[in-house]
Amino acid sequence: MPKIKKHIIFDNLKVAFEDKSDRDLSRAYLLFKTISNPIISKTLTAFVKIAMWLHLPINGIIKATVYKHFCGGTTIKNSQKTIDKLWNSHIGTILDFSSEGKKSESDFNRVMNETIASIKKAKSEDSIPFSVFKPTGLARFSLLEKINNNIKLSEKEEIERKTFESRIENICKTASDNQVPVFIDAEESWIQNTIDIIAVRMMKKFNTKEVWVFNTLQLYRNDRVLYLEKLLTNAREDNFLIGLKLVRGAYHEQEIERAKEKGYPCPVHTIKENTDTDYNKALTLCVENIDIVSVCAGTHNEESSALLMNLLNKHNIPKDDKRVYFSQLLGMSDHISYNAAKQGFNVAKYVPYGPVNDLIPYLIRRAEENTSIAGQIGRELNNIIAEKKRRKSV
Repeated sequence: MPKIKKHIIFDNLKVAFEDKSDRDLSRAYLLFKTISNPIISKTLTAFVKIAMWLHLPINGIIKATVYKHFCGGTTIKNSQKTIDKLWNSHIGTILDFSSEGKKSESDFNRVMNETIASIKKAKSEDSIPFSVFKPTGLARFSLLEKINNNIKLSEKEEIERKTFESRIENICKTASDNQVPVFIDAEESWIQNTIDIIAVRMMKKFNTKEVWVFNTLQLYRNDRVLYLEKLLTNAREDNFLIGLKLVRGAYHEQEIERAKEKGYPCPVHTIKENTDTDYNKALTLCVENIDIVSVCAGTHNEESSALLMNLLNKHNIPKDDKRVYFSQLLGMSDHISYNAAKQGFNVAKYVPYGPVNDLIPYLIRRAEENTSIAGQIGRELNNIIAEKKRRKSV
């Protein structure tokens, strides 16, 4: 098979937007045009934060715009239309109950129960290959920070810690029992070590014959390739299988600012090319160790996506091998998702769901991330403009 070139495999916009109406494209154009303007985007983001604080009725506006583009629905049931629409193009759904910034035990239990419900939903539907949870949805951030820094916990905090770990194990056991892999999302570097330790413990317990538990590596971290190499050695020595979702990272600016403020070495690459290099190194390591690794490439990068396709070809791994998935966010990089699926590769979209009010912090974070990635937003706009022109010429 000839080497795959990104400009050939991902350029079919007819395939990329096959399930989008003209109205869908126009709404997406306006949305990305707004996000692409830093001043307008930051002003609107600030307004939303103030409106939330004042309890102003903004849910309707958000639901009709940014929520509609990036989210599946308010509940698992209400997300079914999105799930079915994606599956019609052979793209799976990763249901993500994206409730962020909560602090009560009842909220944490709610996230656990929603994650378990998504796993049980996935058990009966081929269209949902994975589930996912965010550790900070299961415990207070400040608690995880204390644990990460080895600060002595109070008696009450120790109970919280045990409850947090119990929630994670409950989710992972449910995933194993129902044979539905679950992703443990990554967090900021100053709490990530705690999560890594728990994730490896869960892998050792549940990934003995098949991979049901995945950890997430953020490759903008300048220590993650070394971490992966050590993890591979650990897995071979202790006879367990590794599940990994590879992403570039979501907290770049915060990581740099905190390192400066606290006076410690910056834990992330400050040059994008170095992040790209490490991401591709990690992809290569995973494929070269496919006998013990299952990998999901969470990327909107065309070069990395093409690299993974070529690595599968080089190592004679079938396109539809269940140990290898491509993944993008709902509403982003459809030219990668839909064209890869059309070629027979395993693809799944991250589909956040939940009440509008609960998802506003997630949507704000995505808006802030996208504003800082001008090239990516420009690409989305250019693809939409090109597809609108193509349709007019037909």
